[in-house]
Amino acid sequence: MSDILYTSTRSDTEKITSAQAIIKGIAPDGGLYVPERIPVIDLPFSELVKMDYRQLSLYIMSKFLTDFTHEELDFCISHAYDKKFDNALIAPLVKVGKMFFLELYHGATAAFKDMALSVLPYLLTTALKKSDIKKEIVILTATSGDTGKAALESFSDVAGTKVIVFYPDGKVSPIQERQMTTQEGINTFVCAIEGNFDDAQTAVKNIFSDRDFNERAEKMNYQFSSANSINIGRLIPQVAYYVYAYLRLMQAGEIVEGEEINVVVPTGNFGNILAAYYAKEMGLPIRRFICASNENNVLYDFINTGVYNKNRKLKLTASPSMDILVSSNLERLIYDLCERDSSKLAGLFESLSKTGTFSIDESMMDKLVSFWGGYATETQTFEAIGQAYRDHKYLIDTHSAVGYYVYKDYLESTSDRTKTVIVSTASPFKFPGSVLKAINEDFSVNKNLDEFEMLSKLSEISGIKIPKSLEGIGEKQILHDSVYSIGDMKQFIARVLGL
Repeated sequence: MSDILYTSTRSDTEKITSAQAIIKGIAPDGGLYVPERIPVIDLPFSELVKMDYRQLSLYIMSKFLTDFTHEELDFCISHAYDKKFDNALIAPLVKVGKMFFLELYHGATAAFKDMALSVLPYLLTTALKKSDIKKEIVILTATSGDTGKAALESFSDVAGTKVIVFYPDGKVSPIQERQMTTQEGINTFVCAIEGNFDDAQTAVKNIFSDRDFNERAEKMNYQFSSANSINIGRLIPQVAYYVYAYLRLMQAGEIVEGEEINVVVPTGNFGNILAAYYAKEMGLPIRRFICASNENNVLYDFINTGVYNKNRKLKLTASPSMDILVSSNLERLIYDLCERDSSKLAGLFESLSKTGTFSIDESMMDKLVSFWGGYATETQTFEAIGQAYRDHKYLIDTHSAVGYYVYKDYLESTSDRTKTVIVSTASPFKFPGSVLKAINEDFSVNKNLDEFEMLSKLSEISGIKIPKSLEGIGEKQILHDSVYSIGDMKQFIARVLGL
């Protein structure tokens, strides 16, 4: 089997290795790197089921990252999935009633972003060595809450790198903000921006394509890259946990080899559900992708109408990591829907840039048949947390609750009783105020505790220990307090780098 090369979604003139794509992060034309073909799973599931999470990750990632040696990938994976995770299974699948929750929050920052961002620094530094690049890599990342902390934690004090994170001021949870602003590491930099996540994400993507600014950085021996899921090195590791969930269902006797499953994914930036789509393209028997949105339901509208329209007011919700109107990774799916026609895709996204909307044609819409979109209101999100706790004594966060509610809606709307995995994306302790309000009516009127004191209260009421990564976070010293306007983000980067 030949090596897999990577090309931009917006032009097919350049073909590069996975190492080069990981280093660049985003293509010079503003497109996202995609593999020229999706590799296939070539071992029977009855063999794969014997693998632990690290072994399976090595198998899946080696299919995509063909220019990395077995030894290089093994080094990256073994160092990523180590004692930073508080569960030896890394991504345990938990049966709750007749449902199955894939818990992806047992890493260093208590959110699913750890699953990929734990390995990305090792992939990146290995790629640099392979490419004989001597420049210092500067990771530029916009975050809606969780990616920022996971990137900071993963790249902290990694030689040859700096990591700069932008987050929307006042639009992430207090716990998420404190995780970022207390981050240690001589190479870590955090800046709040006056705007929303979409503003920050667009600005970061524009910086990548700003030739003059990039040339200034290169003269100082810097090269920009990304830790967002626009970086293919962030996306590929996520494919593994969908295969892993399937194998755990097999191991538990819940399904037989070859039986189809559904997946429910709380979705904002579309990367997590896209990883499931890539898993299906590899041969994993997924019947339906259930895309769960909060009240910022732009993806729900797109899946149901074929029209993507960001011309609406961003709503601040109890699930802030999904408060997104421009879902970057959707571009990779659109690329497949239009049969990898880069000029057609470029036209759609030019329309999105100029008018805030685009529509896909009937042939593309037909290929969306495996996707089902649903959304939960704020009230429904809180009801879902309460119901899961009352009925099953199972504690879920606000994002996972969106997935839980949408799955219940799916069951009521269809006759499909396919075994289903609900992706649980964050620890409930990252959003203690919202979770407490949902499970304890008396607490909803208690105004005496701050978000950090609520951690202890939630632990007391539920009997569940606070994750180590969140213990004492309210007492940690704030090390990053910069606030800049969207227009001054380059100025902040220039100050950090001495440009």
